[in-house]
Amino acid sequence: MTHDATTNLSSRALRRIDLNIKPYMQSDDGIATWQIINTIIPLIICCIAIGNLTNELTSVSLVLVPALFILIILFLSRSFSLMHDCGHHSLFGSKTANRIAAFLLSIVHAMPHHPWSRGHAFHHKHNGNWNRYRGPSALTTRREYNARNKSSQFMYQFLRHPAILLPGGFYYLVLKPRAALMLGLIELTANAFSDAFCKLSSGQTFNISSFINSHKSSFFYTKGEVYDTTANSICVLLAWYWIGNTIGHWHFWILYSAIMSVSAAIMIAVFFVQHNFPESYASGDKDWSYLKGAIDGSSFLIMPRILNWFTADIAYHHVHHLSERIPNYRLRMCHEYNENKFSSVKRLQLHQLWNCFSLILWDDETYQLTSID
Repeated sequence: MTHDATTNLSSRALRRIDLNIKPYMQSDDGIATWQIINTIIPLIICCIAIGNLTNELTSVSLVLVPALFILIILFLSRSFSLMHDCGHHSLFGSKTANRIAAFLLSIVHAMPHHPWSRGHAFHHKHNGNWNRYRGPSALTTRREYNARNKSSQFMYQFLRHPAILLPGGFYYLVLKPRAALMLGLIELTANAFSDAFCKLSSGQTFNISSFINSHKSSFFYTKGEVYDTTANSICVLLAWYWIGNTIGHWHFWILYSAIMSVSAAIMIAVFFVQHNFPESYASGDKDWSYLKGAIDGSSFLIMPRILNWFTADIAYHHVHHLSERIPNYRLRMCHEYNENKFSSVKRLQLHQLWNCFSLILWDDETYQLTSID
């Protein structure tokens, strides 16, 4: 099967100029502020309630705690989607407002926003080009997979099994940023001592400020990422300590690890199925098209209205990839206005999502996402 044969004819004929997008790219600070309020305040209330109800188990807490747990997960999903919009500078009208909101929301998720946002921007720039961006699971090609030995193939499959989303999500959100910061600081210190020793032993002057400015970290791309991760980690550690002192550290960590693991797993899973689905556009560098990546490489999740609200309409992912400057509160309207142009967009029902998780290889000969078997 050739690349052209797998390309949907309607999307191939479609041009960006055929779509009416620009009117929906306008941000509204009033709507954005209200979205932050109607997400964070209920989230705080639910967190306080679940902390109090789990002090001792009663018949009331056994009924309410599971409901609160689900509500917190849902509000965290909405909060993450709002933070995601801030990274695209679309939630609020000004970059400053988006950056402030993104930083505050990143404390809620214990995940530094700036490094994540930079990586996410790379995804948008190359969506559908599987040579450049291999998705959150870092997929390999079928040829590369077949060249591995049996133990390496087993580990590849194991790390991409949906069950790994729970510990993997907690690691991705909570542990990985702190590990990167610690390793980055160790690397900086070791290199500083090495550079200082070499210069001082040869009679040269060692300037710590000059060294820091010229240092290239193996764990961060820019100094802005280091500053953001440091500030986020300080705020998150203080919050952990304060809440732990308030309700008890063991009590806090049992609740926190369970909530964040499930929340992160759901967010990663939603992102995965929005691009890893049967017949998804899977190009290489040659003939790659941004428009095809948006239309044929992004799914449209068909969900109940309540779930669309809790995910800030990220289900309209094809619209989001047409222009990341469209805020979440205008995605539905943009879709409905242009709906007759979106006939080739893959509609995914909730019961079909499980099938997407088997697509963990990219076949660079047939230009398809495939399963192992």
